[in-house]
Formats: sequence, structure tokens, C-alpha cells
Amino acid sequence: MVQLLPADLANWLADDSRSKPVLIDVREPWEFERCNIDESLPIPMATVPQRLQELDPQAETVLICHHGARSFQVGMFLEQRGFGRLYNLQGGVDAWARTIDPAMATY
Repeated sequence: MVQLLPADLANWLADDSRSKPVLIDVREPWEFERCNIDESLPIPMATVPQRLQELDPQAETVLICHHGARSFQVGMFLEQRGFGRLYNLQGGVDAWARTIDPAMATY
């Protein structure tokens, strides 16, 4: 699993010559409703084991949470199940809001 800085994710999403990653937000529903990165899919951490079939182990996948700890744990879980192209958003949506999207709500 690669640690991905918010600026690197922003550049990746803006680069039309590169395929877009799957963005998985593992926060709780109330957190996702408060703020989220466009195009991210809400899959709360506790539901990941039951929803594995919805995920492609070959897809480049960025895992997102509030500060990066829960998403890192989910990434480790997915790596143990054969997922190999995983990125953890370092600092989570909090860092994204502080460095990329200052209009985003924080909590």
C-alpha cells in the first residue's frame, strides 16, 4: 500500500492521460454526508468484509477516511485478501480540506 499525499491525488484526478482511481471512503455515513471527495464511494469500514465482491482487486484504489488511520487498516485488510494496487490518502479528508479544497466542511 502506498501513502498518497492529497496534492498527488489531486494531480492524479486532474490528469486526463491517466485512468482515474476508484475512491473508497471508509468513514461512517454521517461523516461522508458532512464532507467527501467527489466521485468517492461510501463503504464504511465495518461493512468492507461483507462488500468485498463489489471491489476489484486489480483496480487502482484510493482509500479515504478522516485522518488516514481507518483507511490504512482497511488497506491492510484488503492486501491480505489479494488487493495489490492500494493507496491510502495520507491525512484523509481533513488534509484534503486543508490543502486542496478549503471550501470543504471539516469536523
